Amino acid sequence: MKNKIWGQTQRLFFRKISIDDFNLIAKMLNQKSVKKIWGKEFKNNDIKKWIENCMCSYSNSGEGFYIIEHKQKGYFIGQISLSKDTINGKDYYEIGYILNEKYMNQGYATEAAKHMVEFAFEIIKTNKVIFEIRPDNTKSINVAKRLGAKETGRFIKKIEGNLVPHIIYSIENPAKHCR
Repeated sequence: MKNKIWGQTQRLFFRKISIDDFNLIAKMLNQKSVKKIWGKEFKNNDIKKWIENCMCSYSNSGEGFYIIEHKQKGYFIGQISLSKDTINGKDYYEIGYILNEKYMNQGYATEAAKHMVEFAFEIIKTNKVIFEIRPDNTKSINVAKRLGAKETGRFIKKIEGNLVPHIIYSIENPAKHCR
């Protein structure tokens, strides 16, 4: 383990990202599936900026971008985040993730996102989490739906100077009704 474990599930560890993860993240960001969603190839400078932004994202409440590693085998599965975002003037906690293609369709995204949802509700005490998903990203839509998220809106996000449509999937904190 390169860094201290931040969280874990049955199969996964989560840890903070460091500059030592450059090669792992570079390989992940330049996969065909990521290029399709982001609409670009990530150059070394882009990857360095990505890592620096991730390293600056950590808050005392646990928000941030984390590496996902397999507990028993130690391999790098991908990256997941819980971060604040503002859409049309409204603040949200958003969960986002990118997986290595060879680890897709094995339940890792759902397991990791479920952990982040639980963390957001139990530790941060937010009433809602969202997933911002491109309409053609059916794999991420299916992950959100498996976790019980419902489509609650659409918006246009500016990415790399391009206007990109996104769907918002939301999960309400079931405990908020019990307070």
